[in-house]
Amino acid sequence: MSDVDLCNREIEQRIKMITSVVYSESGGTYKTTLTANLAVPLVRMGLDVLVIDLDPQEGNLTSLFNLGEHRSDPEADNLVKHILEMPDGPFEDLIETSDEGVDVIPSHDMLGDFTSNLEQKISYESGMKNIDADDYPRYELLYRLLWEKENLNEKYDAILIDPNARAEDLLYNAIYAMRTLIAPVKPAGKGSLSLDGLEELVVNMQTNLDIEIGLSCVVPSGVRRTNAHKQYLRYFENSDAFETPVVIGDRESMMDDMWEARGSAFKVIEERWKTIDDDSDGGSSKPGVRKVRDREVDTLVDLYRLAAFVATDTFGMDIEPVLELDFDGQGTRTIDLRDQEAVEVTET
Repeated sequence: MSDVDLCNREIEQRIKMITSVVYSESGGTYKTTLTANLAVPLVRMGLDVLVIDLDPQEGNLTSLFNLGEHRSDPEADNLVKHILEMPDGPFEDLIETSDEGVDVIPSHDMLGDFTSNLEQKISYESGMKNIDADDYPRYELLYRLLWEKENLNEKYDAILIDPNARAEDLLYNAIYAMRTLIAPVKPAGKGSLSLDGLEELVVNMQTNLDIEIGLSCVVPSGVRRTNAHKQYLRYFENSDAFETPVVIGDRESMMDDMWEARGSAFKVIEERWKTIDDDSDGGSSKPGVRKVRDREVDTLVDLYRLAAFVATDTFGMDIEPVLELDFDGQGTRTIDLRDQEAVEVTET
């Protein structure tokens, strides 16, 4: 059986599994917060979820979930060592779990040197095995680790990757391993799209990697009620090129408080985190203070609906369509996506 046949067979075995890269070329598209806000509702739907943080920059998903204590320790075992087949421990020891039940492989500073370390590996192995360095499968290493060595399809229902946006080895490894993109986009200028060029990029990646890449959906975020943004939304309404299951409004306060709460938007709203303007530098953020606003609850419903779309429409998964929200000291709500109606269960 050829390598291509083996690859296709393994992909067929993972059809009922969510595998996606949350990717945007542009900055400021809420890529990292969207990844968190997809992972948490997938967990609430009853799925086992793993998120892989491939972004070595500060302010990444690892920081958001308050994980990765050893991310700056050069001696610590990390994902790069496993990708390059020089691990310092078992793979499962890399995995940490957030307060909201999401398993995470944290970022590590070594990610920033991935390409240089990979070049050293290629140079050494091509010399030892007398093969052309250009023939080295440099973009297939993460795929082989996740699916062939660790068999993560037997352990998880969903794997999401939050990559560095630069088009280099780590990003290509992520896309080769996952095969599907979720694209957050944000209005730029007078209604122009940060989505411009995405289709061309996907085509180029398919050519370079010699694989099929699917686009699950695009997610407009930070959308305001301006004429320019209305024009932006009309573009999506009139386009058949991609799915747009939800539009996320401008929720800058809620998204900012995710970093203070160290968790998803669901944690911010249910625990009622809010940044208080006091005498401290930049203010302080506390739970139990934020008002429960309908528009922010609606955003949680949209995020849950987005996760349900990815799970069911893109990947054919069976999920729990009922969202239970428990607001600290403010009662609970139940939202059933099947009838898309919010039902008050208790009030306190």
